[in-house]
Amino acid sequence: MPDTTTDWRQLEARYLMTTAKRLPLMVVHGQGTRLWDEDGKEYLDFFSGPSTVSLGHCHPVLVKALSEQAKKLIHVTGTIPSMPQMKLAQLLVENSCLDRVFFCNSGAEANEGAIKLARKWGKERRDGAYEIICALNAFHGRTLAAVTATGTEKYKAPFTPLPEGFVHVPFNDVEAIERATTDKTVAVMLEPVQGEGGVNVPDDDYLRRVRRWCDEQGILLILDEVQTGIGRLGTLFGYQLYGVEPDIMTLAKGMGSGVPIGALLAKEHCSVFTPGDHGSTFGGNPLMTHAAYAVCKYIIDNDLPAQAAERGRYLERKLRGLEDRFSFVTEVRGKGLLQAIEFDQEIAEEVALACLAEGLIANNVRPTSLRLCPPLTVSEEEIDRAAAIVERALAKYG
Repeated sequence: MPDTTTDWRQLEARYLMTTAKRLPLMVVHGQGTRLWDEDGKEYLDFFSGPSTVSLGHCHPVLVKALSEQAKKLIHVTGTIPSMPQMKLAQLLVENSCLDRVFFCNSGAEANEGAIKLARKWGKERRDGAYEIICALNAFHGRTLAAVTATGTEKYKAPFTPLPEGFVHVPFNDVEAIERATTDKTVAVMLEPVQGEGGVNVPDDDYLRRVRRWCDEQGILLILDEVQTGIGRLGTLFGYQLYGVEPDIMTLAKGMGSGVPIGALLAKEHCSVFTPGDHGSTFGGNPLMTHAAYAVCKYIIDNDLPAQAAERGRYLERKLRGLEDRFSFVTEVRGKGLLQAIEFDQEIAEEVALACLAEGLIANNVRPTSLRLCPPLTVSEEEIDRAAAIVERALAKYG
């Protein structure tokens, strides 16, 4: 047995696969927007998982839900119905434009399900069409099909040969989608706002024009709302911000405020799965669905999307003040509580580490982009503190 008194860095080096460049701290406790490390140092968490801890850390609603359900029933096979699953499905359908739900464990798994669903629909309804048009700089997950759909070469290159059937075009370019569409095209798959790609915000009419094109061509629109869904952009779902309705939508992250859950939602006309087509051992189990129901119901009942919109505007104003002060800050962009600062040089990692040293966890989502995505419950006072830390970190560069 390993010696658990060994420094965690030694345990990490000895036992964990090196799949990520981890931050140099061990977090042991969290509450709201705050985290504490093993030495008792406090941090403001403006990374949130990323964009996952929607209610903040250890919110009483989530803690209570987990405790209640853990005493009743934690897991049964997906072939046995449970009431928590039914209640969460009803809540999501009644508050969205979609009709059917499949529960899984993560955003990548939800996107895999969306790809499978679209391909089966294409086989049955579009003469075997199977290609999906995706965007450059998109991020759809780390599983093999999801990473192929992802529009970032460095995530895909180590794993070639990749599955066929994915075509990539520039984000926010409707004409590129039109040119890429053929009789093999079954769907267009997009994020309303690209999160991992650097918080890239499209033109206001982009998704409406894509929706119109999909309707004209008889193909599906899939929206990956793994990061943008459940209030993050200032509306419950990102598609509401742009006035469109997807045929298929994927969710995860903020649904569970930290517990692992994902969902694939579809309109009735493309909900073509039949028994045996798809499944998930742990997807939709009573513990996770009861927890996610409590989280989502709290967010809806307390209109946290509206609060996220208001606090997002406040955060954006604070960040734009930095844009005015520092010449190397070229842009502040985002929607709601998904914001980024763009630099004219590759300093985002250094800035993130400088923020960390002063007690703020932010994310260098790209070499030139720093992302800030605090919990939906963040206060203005916490935003003030975070902005002041970022300002001090940037002051080192001019």
